[in-house]
Amino acid sequence: MANEEQIYIEERPEGKFAVRKGNSERASAVEDTQEKAEEVARHMFPGVKPHIERVRNVKTGGRDQWREER
Repeated sequence: MANEEQIYIEERPEGKFAVRKGNSERASAVEDTQEKAEEVARHMFPGVKPHIERVRNVKTGGRDQWREER
């Protein structure tokens, strides 16, 4: 279950990336690239590490898994 204090970056069906607070229905920002979405999230929510949706398939996890910002 999402926590309101957590921030999520997730890929949208059209290929853009949404910055979203936990339990929100609308995105706080939508960016063309994952990198730009991470940058915007850091600026909008200083001190909060966003959870980032995997956008590529790897051996250790699929797209529906999350990783912390590096």
